[in-house]
Amino acid sequence: MTTPALLPLSGRRIPTLSPGASSFTHHRATLRLSEKFILLLILSAFITLCFGAFFFLPDNSKHKRFDLGLEDVLIPHIDSPKEGKHSSGQVIIHGQGGHDENRHREEEESLRNKIRADHERALQEAKEKLRKSRKELKAEIQTEKAKVIEDLKKKEAGPKPLPPVPMPKVVGVSDGEPPEVDAKEKRDKIREMMKHAWDSYRQYGWGHNELKPLAKKGHSTNIFGNSQLGATIVDALDTLYIMGLHEEFKDGQEWIEQNLDFSVNAEVSVFEVNIRFIGGLLAAYYLSGQEVFKVKAVQLAEKLIPAFNTPTGIPWAMVNLKSGVGRNWGWASAGSSILAEFGTLHMEFVHLTYLTGNPVYYQKVMHIRKLLAKMDRPNGLYPNYLNPRTGRWGQHHTSLGGLGDSFYEYLLKAWLMSDKTDTEARKTYDDAIEAIERHLIRKSNGGLTFIGEWKNGHLERKMGHLACFAGGMFALGADGSPDDKAGHYLQLGAEIAHTCHESYDRTVLKLGPEAFKFDSGLEAVAVRQNEKYYILRPEVIETYWYMWRFTHDPKYRQWGWEAAQAIDKYCRVSGGFSGVKDVYSSNPTYDDVQQSFFLAETLKIQMPWQTSSRLLWGY
Repeated sequence: MTTPALLPLSGRRIPTLSPGASSFTHHRATLRLSEKFILLLILSAFITLCFGAFFFLPDNSKHKRFDLGLEDVLIPHIDSPKEGKHSSGQVIIHGQGGHDENRHREEEESLRNKIRADHERALQEAKEKLRKSRKELKAEIQTEKAKVIEDLKKKEAGPKPLPPVPMPKVVGVSDGEPPEVDAKEKRDKIREMMKHAWDSYRQYGWGHNELKPLAKKGHSTNIFGNSQLGATIVDALDTLYIMGLHEEFKDGQEWIEQNLDFSVNAEVSVFEVNIRFIGGLLAAYYLSGQEVFKVKAVQLAEKLIPAFNTPTGIPWAMVNLKSGVGRNWGWASAGSSILAEFGTLHMEFVHLTYLTGNPVYYQKVMHIRKLLAKMDRPNGLYPNYLNPRTGRWGQHHTSLGGLGDSFYEYLLKAWLMSDKTDTEARKTYDDAIEAIERHLIRKSNGGLTFIGEWKNGHLERKMGHLACFAGGMFALGADGSPDDKAGHYLQLGAEIAHTCHESYDRTVLKLGPEAFKFDSGLEAVAVRQNEKYYILRPEVIETYWYMWRFTHDPKYRQWGWEAAQAIDKYCRVSGGFSGVKDVYSSNPTYDDVQQSFFLAETLKIQMPWQTSSRLLWGY
């Protein structure tokens, strides 16, 4: 296959110093300032600084106003007015008496001294400028002009092209027609469902992150900030390609080439844009060989790197794509980062280093692994929260569902992706699963194997839909498990698949709830109303798929087909597919969201002939 010519990193104009400028020559013209004017500017700055120092220095008469300014400095992200939690986990309580007043006075004095020092330094710099001769000032101006010109030349030249690297062999992309007529008919039905989802998005939500299929308009959530980055387009590309929907794939590629721009003032989830955008773009690149996908993936990765600028190197949960400023979710255990988020970057970042030759991506994720290896783990378990400032665990809550799930998945797949040479990843996975099996996995009174959640030494007998992926993970990790336990883990995977199937089978719609309990005589059933919804998730079907691949037991194919039929019957609407709010109701209401992962994962897994997963490029 001929490698396509490298595309420029962006098809957009380079930002310039002058808003109205349209050429490099114009820039040079605007920089021809007279030395007299420069001297006048310096003198004006000196006078402004002298007078400004008196106005901006705080005094006791402005004490109340000063308190507000101090709070802005010390508490940039407050979770709630009542608690006043600092993002680092420090709790600041106001109005607590003499101790707080003394502390406030000390902080005021410290800040006042800092302001004085800053103004004195600025005044000194201005004085030094005024002492310089005309010749010295002229030389400085010429140096600055030369620097600006050099920077502009570099921008005009564009970034260095990415080095050519061998394309890994991608297996199972087009295995031809399935031999069974029944399988072909089912495959065609899944493709038709994908076409309906894509065409509806194309008609009603094109360019938006997701679709509201009932309202027939675009949709987005806070994980994408206020940006419209076409998440569904990027996320669905590999599914379109695998299904042979090449015209639709081409439409998506053209939108990406012309519209996908990461230079936006938007605060996004590092984890979500990594798995949906970088993962989606890299998968599309490996499948199609189109260079634009690799280039866009690298562009976005560069925007995520500032999220790692923390005292520990554990990245923030969110980062502003324009400013590079990061922060964590306000609800996450006193400003902690989340295990499933910072632990689900490894594979994409390793591929980025492979494709670019830049070691920084690999170094960032390996640093996370090394830091975790040094830490004590309660009962051998990895808590879901880690503070990126202190390097200490947050709340001791461990789960194989939300907040923890994909950390373990990525350890196993990192080992597979390395052709089983990354033994450190495999050992970390094995040790973690051993502790999970000892503390989290139990059998119900009715004989159902489930994975509970460990909270401060107590097992909560509840399993989430997200945790149902673990059945497939156990099967995938059976080969290579220590102490000849391959048969044990394959059996464990089968038991989890059976439990998750029961969670589907015990509902009216034959679709599984978000979470289900195993206590008070109830088994594999949701209790709370806010746990009865289904949002087009793939995890249960994913486990069926793995179990079918490893055992070829036809029941797993049948279970997957039953889930597909239920989705088509109860989630399909004229404008796409929607989640439902209550799987136990015969007349459910819709949530009016077509999730991007429905096209990227749920429908892809449903293809009976599909033999490769996005996250197993090298497997």
